[in-house]
Amino acid sequence: MVHWLRRLPASFSPAATAVGLLFFSASLTPSLLPRPPLMQGLLGGISLFVGYAIGVALIALWRFMQLRELVPKNAHRIRIGFLAVPGVVALITLTQMTVWQNSIRVRMQMPDVDSSYPMRVFLIAVLVAIVLLLAGRGIGFLVRVFSHWLTHVMPPRVAFVVSVLVLSIVGFNLVNGLIVRTALRALDETFAAIDHAVDTELAEPTAATASGSSESLINWSEIGKNGKRFVAAGPTAADISQLTGRPAKPPLRVYAGYNTRDSLQERAEVAVEELIRVGGFERKVLIVATPTGTGWLDPSAVDPLEYLHDGDIATVSMQYSYLPSWLTIMVDPDRSRHSAEALFNEVYAHWTALPAETRPRLYLFGLSLGSLGSEAALDFYDLISDPIDGAVLSGPPFPSTMWPELVRNRKPGTPAWLPEFRQSDLVRFMNHEGSSTPTGTPWGAMRIMYLQHGSDPMAWFSPSLAWHKPDWLVGEKAPDVSPHFRWFPLVTFLQVGFDVPMATSAPIGYAHNYSPAEYIDAWIDVTAPQAWSAADTEALKAAYADFDPSPLSN
Repeated sequence: MVHWLRRLPASFSPAATAVGLLFFSASLTPSLLPRPPLMQGLLGGISLFVGYAIGVALIALWRFMQLRELVPKNAHRIRIGFLAVPGVVALITLTQMTVWQNSIRVRMQMPDVDSSYPMRVFLIAVLVAIVLLLAGRGIGFLVRVFSHWLTHVMPPRVAFVVSVLVLSIVGFNLVNGLIVRTALRALDETFAAIDHAVDTELAEPTAATASGSSESLINWSEIGKNGKRFVAAGPTAADISQLTGRPAKPPLRVYAGYNTRDSLQERAEVAVEELIRVGGFERKVLIVATPTGTGWLDPSAVDPLEYLHDGDIATVSMQYSYLPSWLTIMVDPDRSRHSAEALFNEVYAHWTALPAETRPRLYLFGLSLGSLGSEAALDFYDLISDPIDGAVLSGPPFPSTMWPELVRNRKPGTPAWLPEFRQSDLVRFMNHEGSSTPTGTPWGAMRIMYLQHGSDPMAWFSPSLAWHKPDWLVGEKAPDVSPHFRWFPLVTFLQVGFDVPMATSAPIGYAHNYSPAEYIDAWIDVTAPQAWSAADTEALKAAYADFDPSPLSN
């Protein structure tokens, strides 16, 4: 064992190690979110391994094609020289880590860190890379054994290719069919338990108009934890009147939980029946809200809207999952689309049957996966004869279809992180610094507002980051993105991929956390509340200045 450990360093390819060190160095540069040492070490180790593996693969391909060796096998000094420049680069980048991490933190109004602990990061990275390398060598050993066995029936090169293909297929099915599915099943059971957990602070509502009350068509026990919080929380009529000084109605909130009915269609039908029962179609404003993966509706978006319209508003929503959005995207991103379509179609069918002069103004809302789902309901071919009034969609995730198309076709000269689309009469974009659309620009018949942060990895992650520099890193960067952020092939893909699960770890107003002030401005622009003044806006923003939505995990 000791003899094997001594031989281990000598078994590394200097050229491949040089490539790995360059990948490691690139991974230390800033991306969208600040990273703690452990996450930075994991990212660095995976990047080091990926770079090394690419180097080894290129060398193997060169030799497989029986091309001339560029460096003689006995030229040890030349081989070791391959490590000199990458080693110096790695050392320099390790010393710059703190500066780079603070360049992100200062833009998110976070306190600086004194150190990013470069030695700890380096040691974690090396350990992770060695573990991955040993696993890779184990797979390589199996390939050689299987290939040697196949040489009895086919040429050596063909045997090698067949071995790689067969073991790759077997390995993929093993990992995907056993390891991944087992892990997902465990996560599913965990988050299901969280969703069904009893919140002792929330009692079954007594108001007849509340979902889950004794008169409701929806059973309180069948509403998940986030749904119960949505139904039980929010401003009262007295709260609204106290801030505005005007009479107010109690806002209506309807929510069908994951267990309310077996299918999405049945859930949508009972949600609309409940909405009719409580008089939701008799209010001035009606919101069809698609929640995040866990069934969470951001109170930063929902609560202020009820102030804007003096409580004369109803919001209807239904749960389609209890997994966090980033995990739901991996498992089944279409869940939110199918859910939003089912609920919207039921609401829209009833809404269009009402007299146009008395029915409520109809809007869509969605955050994260809710945004992706709400987009599916915005089928302009179905809406063209009787359009809804608009939508506010925040944090559109990377699997979205309409949002990236709008960004790609933005007005020339406008940045991807705050674009303008055509005449800005149908779609507008806003971030924490406001909208790029000039004040006073007229809207068309329908108003759609996207809230997006330049620092939101849920929006900007894409597989194409591995080989293509994205538009949002071309030219001037967003104000909440480090000026030191640079695109590197493959590495940027890994960096932003690591940022995705941490998208809600940033302060409110950055990354995947959208602030009440942003929602207030967006809703005012989209819904144009009557008798609402600039003084009311300042008072509402002040009331929510220190508001913490405290999501369970969206």
